[in-house]
Amino acid sequence: MVTEREPEVRILRKYTNRRLYDTSRSCYVTLEDVKELVLNSEPFQVLDSKTGNDLTRNILLQIISEQEGEGHGTLLTNQVLQQLIRFYGDSMQGMMSQYLEQSIAAFLEHQERIREQMQSMIGAANPLTMMNKIADQNMAVWNMFQPGASRTGAADSSAKADDSDAEPTEKDSDK
Repeated sequence: MVTEREPEVRILRKYTNRRLYDTSRSCYVTLEDVKELVLNSEPFQVLDSKTGNDLTRNILLQIISEQEGEGHGTLLTNQVLQQLIRFYGDSMQGMMSQYLEQSIAAFLEHQERIREQMQSMIGAANPLTMMNKIADQNMAVWNMFQPGASRTGAADSSAKADDSDAEPTEKDSDK
């Protein structure tokens, strides 16, 4: 029985000089490279080079902090951050974590559906698509008026009538 293997988790080691080393590729990586791993859904883990402690969350928070600071629009407003801070130490902290994970997963699922709907709507309203349809219709009308084209069969019947006026062939004389 063939089973699908889960992709191997890439191990990144963080050294005291704050550099990250990708052990699978034997090279140093930047936070931008780690961000690409996230965007490509590649599993990875960041470990402290001396202690072996898992630093993945710290690196992810650092990436989020940089994204928030770059002015690309913010996901974590001051109000959201304050509300999150209030949950630390609260008896509902564990539930809040699960709620956030499930909410984001549901949002992502709906986001994909909305994107698909928008793409189909954009395709229908795309000027090039509409121009292509109009051009196809115009060509169909043009072809209807071309000599020898059959619109309702009138051109075909007139062609048969022309054949009856033609000189008889050897087959016709045998009748």
